[in-house]
Amino acid sequence: MSFASLKKSTFTDLLAKAENLNKSETKSGPDERLWKPEVDKAGNGYAVIRFLPAPDGEDLPWAQVWSHAFQGPGGWYIENSLTTLGKKDPVSDLNRELWNSGAEGSPQRTQARNQKRKLNYYSNIYVVKDSANPSNEGKVFLYRFGKKIFDKVMESMQPAFEDETPVNPFDFWKGADFKLKITRVAGFWNYDKSEFDKPSVLGDLDDKELEGIWKTEHSLAAFTADDQFKTYEELKGRLESTLKGNFSKATADEDLEDLSEGRTPQEPAPEPVIANQGEDDTLSYFAQLAKDD
Repeated sequence: MSFASLKKSTFTDLLAKAENLNKSETKSGPDERLWKPEVDKAGNGYAVIRFLPAPDGEDLPWAQVWSHAFQGPGGWYIENSLTTLGKKDPVSDLNRELWNSGAEGSPQRTQARNQKRKLNYYSNIYVVKDSANPSNEGKVFLYRFGKKIFDKVMESMQPAFEDETPVNPFDFWKGADFKLKITRVAGFWNYDKSEFDKPSVLGDLDDKELEGIWKTEHSLAAFTADDQFKTYEELKGRLESTLKGNFSKATADEDLEDLSEGRTPQEPAPEPVIANQGEDDTLSYFAQLAKDD
């Protein structure tokens, strides 16, 4: 603000800005930047999206975030893991101790599995087709997804067979639309039938239109910025409160979805069970923790 502008500013302007700030601080509800597919009563869903290149000034077209979401006697522990940043995290430290102190099938290892890390990815996407919400079509959103979809992305870039041509799905010109096909299997959203279409220019748009889309992308680096993570000491205090506090039953929340499994947020969270070996490579993960100890 210049000095001349300062002179012209009014008390009304200041009040208006204060009111807007208050609204932004008290606003609740889902992040409007995030796109989420919808399913019908049978649990089936279909949409077509296009993964977009890295935003201007950023290197990767996705962000990777490890987090924990589990319930203890004191309620839910829902926090980003410092292991995302390559740092020590109190839950990982505790899980290492639990894993090393018990044999297979012991309560200690069961607890460690229940407290395992969950992996989410974030990318910018362009919604090509969304029959459930047509107003989303032609717009840029952030999309949060799990390991299963990320594996399909990597498979398109690094195909297993020599007769398959590698495709960069994040490319405007040589990428490919992603046909997201959701089915319900044992109460979970399943993405096994999802697939990439043949390579094409996004929407047959020209470079000027593609540049306009690129400029509306959201920052991905923001997901791994320092302000998205509590300190080790803060997380340790939160963990101790969760594991030692008075019991308080928490309601299921869509943010507790393990997106690598695709649990539908409409269903109550199930009682904790031992995860299968495929999720987060649980056994190898804790075995590695034991080696690092």
